[in-house]
Amino acid sequence: MTDGTLTLIFSLIASGFFMLGVPIFLVIGLWVVAMSFVVDLTLDNIGYAFSAVFTTSFALLAMPLFILTGDLINRSGIAHRLSSFAYACLGWLRGGLGMASIGACGLFAAISGSNSATTATIGAMMHPRMVKNGFDERFAAATAAAGGTVGIIIPPSIIFIVYGFLMNLSISELFLAGIIPGALMVVGMQITCWIVCRMNGWGHLIRFQFDRMLKTAFGAWLGFFAIGLVLWGIYTGKFSPTEAAGVTVGFCIIVALISRPLYRLINRGQSENEDLTRVPGWIEMVLVEGFRLRDLPSVVLNSARIAGMLAPLIGISVVMQQILSLLGAKDAIESFMTGIGGYYAVLLMAMAFVFIAGMVLESLPNTIIMAPILAPIAVSVGVDPVHFAVIFLIGGSIGFITPPYGLNLYVASGVTGVPYMRLLKYIVPYLIALIAVWVLVAFVPWLSLALT
Repeated sequence: MTDGTLTLIFSLIASGFFMLGVPIFLVIGLWVVAMSFVVDLTLDNIGYAFSAVFTTSFALLAMPLFILTGDLINRSGIAHRLSSFAYACLGWLRGGLGMASIGACGLFAAISGSNSATTATIGAMMHPRMVKNGFDERFAAATAAAGGTVGIIIPPSIIFIVYGFLMNLSISELFLAGIIPGALMVVGMQITCWIVCRMNGWGHLIRFQFDRMLKTAFGAWLGFFAIGLVLWGIYTGKFSPTEAAGVTVGFCIIVALISRPLYRLINRGQSENEDLTRVPGWIEMVLVEGFRLRDLPSVVLNSARIAGMLAPLIGISVVMQQILSLLGAKDAIESFMTGIGGYYAVLLMAMAFVFIAGMVLESLPNTIIMAPILAPIAVSVGVDPVHFAVIFLIGGSIGFITPPYGLNLYVASGVTGVPYMRLLKYIVPYLIALIAVWVLVAFVPWLSLALT
């Protein structure tokens, strides 16, 4: 059989495994092993690739550290304080609690860098309160799923780190490029939430109180400090993204361990999570619920499980790129895309590829497979590489709420108990809003490059 026939057969088999629910790492790994024989690469090459990736890239160490940061922020109670602040700011508007949920997703994303962690944390926290506040439970779950999409766009972002590693781009510049587009995504979804809630009469209103907003802002100072610490350190050059992740982990652990005994003494063991509208007293403003030292291993283990799923995919991606290059995939797609027109035609075609891939792949394998092919083509017609990175990853983030895969939909379904299929109708308005922001960012490069 010819190489083309073998490639088709192995690709169909891999697709079949994927549809049967085999973990994506095993699917890609089996395809890479089989295709290594087709293109005459030795199996030793896989070992060499893994070794090179994890012994030469200091930047990749930021990935597990930012994952751990997200878990620490959640377990310490800092995420709850950020949500209370968002509700104090927006609760007086129709659908304000839903808008606050999206705002809380943006704030949490600015520390965790993960879409699934953002959806799970904010969804579990806010969904019961939204239902109690008069929202349809399906729309409330869809709001959590949509809000989580900013987890990989607002810096620091785990997937930006991976993209920067794959395409040899400055991670600090990528982080800067994601700030304005991420903020636009948050605002776009909040406007959508307000419109839908006004049309359906969902959500009870609270009276706007400036002093309440001020107190909850003070109560969330640790969250704001963590965000500022990361951004200040990276953008002033005081430390690299990896060092920033390590500093933030240390900060969260120290704060959580010191705050817990004092917080419990003041509150006599009561949990702050009982009421989102609760305003902390002036002494409590400097404290959070925290966690015990003996809880730390379980937090680290949970983060390690997530990092352990992502790291092998990054390693195997190097070999996949080699195979695709030897097969001529990049040249074939480049010839097709450049043959249909100039700058805008290529940009729109690349966005279409990313959108379709996002419907069936999670952002990491999507980035691993598509970015090395599409990015050079886009750059060849004049698209700035940092701008294209933002375009690419916004498209990947939209894939989190696009069936049939839609990872955030599964996560939201799991933490809220609302069946996956019942979410689809209510995710459509958010999907439209995000696509509109995506097109705007794509055709206005300044939005990505203004801060770089």
